[in-house]
Parts: sequence; C-alpha cells; structure tokens
Amino acid sequence: MGKPVQKTNAARLLDAAGISYSLVPYEVDENNLDAGHVAAQLGEPIEQVFKTLVLRGDRNGLFVCVMPGDMEVDLKVAARISGNKSCAMIHVKELLPETGYIRGGCSPIGMKKPLPTFIYESALLYDYIYVSAGVRGLQIRIAPQTLIDFTSAGIYPL
Repeated sequence: MGKPVQKTNAARLLDAAGISYSLVPYEVDENNLDAGHVAAQLGEPIEQVFKTLVLRGDRNGLFVCVMPGDMEVDLKVAARISGNKSCAMIHVKELLPETGYIRGGCSPIGMKKPLPTFIYESALLYDYIYVSAGVRGLQIRIAPQTLIDFTSAGIYPL
C-alpha cells in the first residue's frame, strides 16, 4: 500500500460542492514537469491530460487556458477568446503569488482569486480528463463538463 494521498485545496473545494472526481498520484520528475511525462506516468493518452496555463492580457489582466498536454497555446486565439488584443504567458515567478500554485502543480480549481477560465473544446470528447490537483505529483480525474461548470469556464475555440 502506498502512502495516503493528501487532499489539496482544489480537492476540498470539489468535496464541498459535492462533485465526483478521483485523485490520482504520479511519480514527479523535477527535470521533466511536462504533460507528456504526467500522461506516461498515468498510462493515459496525452490528449486527456490537460495543462493549466496562466496568461496576462493587455486589456483584461490574468486569465487561464486549460488545454491538452500536447498542444501549444496560440496567443492570438487566447487573446481573442479573453477579450484582449494581445496576451503573454505570465512569468513563472508570478505564478505562486498570483495563483497560489507552482509550475507543474497549477490547478484551474482553487486559485487565490477566480480568474476567467477557458477550456479547450476537445475536453468534451472524453468521459474524463486530468488536471493538476494543485501540487506536483497529483492529478484530478474529472468529467470535463463538471470541470467547465465548476470553474464557469468558456469553451474555445468556438
């Protein structure tokens, strides 16, 4: 038996809302925090392992894109869906103070303050997807529509 999984803030918020999900631990490689490593550890296709990216728009400030692990963010699309003219990824040093999360452990659930969130449309192709539980080494397995509803996320690209 492995050690018991510690509940994260994201998991506690889902519990409080009565939402069904699973916590799935994986082995962390500090030198390889990308979604491909996580997918391999989970034994799941990378298209179902979603990464959480935090961006800053020129007009509307911070927002979040949740996308399949094998995709790169298209900054033009991200700016358009968020109501900005342009946007950029925030610097990794800004991640913890702005969201409460670190690189490789950023969850779309339970950030310091709610941010506009956009989830890539392919999430809806699956019965479940994975997103970070808010720490490295732990993923949340959740139905995509449940995550969309809970985070009041928009779907992109539309």
